[in-house]
Amino acid sequence: MRTIALQTLPCASGAAKRLAGRLELGCDEIALHRFPDGELRVTVAPAAETTILYAPLDQPNDKLIALLFAAEALRRGGARRLVLVAPYLCYMRQDAAFHPGEAISQRAMGTLLATLVDRIVTVDAHLHRTPNIRPVFPGIEAQNLSAMPAIADALGADGLDPATVVIGPDAESEPWVRDLAARLGLQHTVARKTRQGDRSVDIDFADPALLCGRPALMVDDIVSSGTTLMVAARALRAIGATAVDAVVTHALFPAALVAAFADAGIRSIRSTDSVPHPTNAITLDKTLAAALSSELGTTHSLETTR
Repeated sequence: MRTIALQTLPCASGAAKRLAGRLELGCDEIALHRFPDGELRVTVAPAAETTILYAPLDQPNDKLIALLFAAEALRRGGARRLVLVAPYLCYMRQDAAFHPGEAISQRAMGTLLATLVDRIVTVDAHLHRTPNIRPVFPGIEAQNLSAMPAIADALGADGLDPATVVIGPDAESEPWVRDLAARLGLQHTVARKTRQGDRSVDIDFADPALLCGRPALMVDDIVSSGTTLMVAARALRAIGATAVDAVVTHALFPAALVAAFADAGIRSIRSTDSVPHPTNAITLDKTLAAALSSELGTTHSLETTR
């Protein structure tokens, strides 16, 4: 009889246990020990024939080494199938070399992870010009799920002013902003963003009249420096938006920035639990469980894939 189990890096045990509970599986923590010289010792629990590895890959470098060692130990321990659940997937943004000598991190990371596991499940991967995640990981299964169903469920349960306008920070965000707005029955628009550098952007809106006197809900996939959100919030306040809230899939910014967001006019900021963060307010276990149901031989009636 095929066995299946879930193991997690220690940083994400809370979200991993929620997912394991929904799948009716146990959840073991992978033990990490750091030697004085910085090297890691990794100890896994006994391997199941199919082992799900849960690892959000923010602050990724040590985690990638831990995954490499965990995969080695699990394969040697009898795992025949490894499924990596990485709600946040690192090194996806650079899909081309823009200057001589630059590494293409997406290609390198895709090749590396494809040698370690048999399937990858992630959420709102930051793919830029890559329309399909499957070619990033040659020879294995890969799925890029949308967080929008989970976000819509959470926002709908909280209740939203029907006059709210859902706003994306740039043209790239339009597909998921449109999706979320449709799920919530709200209007949406997308800002025009001109990036001057990692921490410098200009934001304007094609139809300011649409936003004047109405609440604004900004939606983004990744927030790291927070610059775009703060510039957009100030622009919205200047236009006359009555309130500005924000929701993001991956909160990569320092927790201390929450105060700066408030100073910029953002009333609240909520994130999914793809990455452990003080702003986590939306869980992804239902979305992930639906995608993983095939590993258990069961079905879930939740549409989550793009």
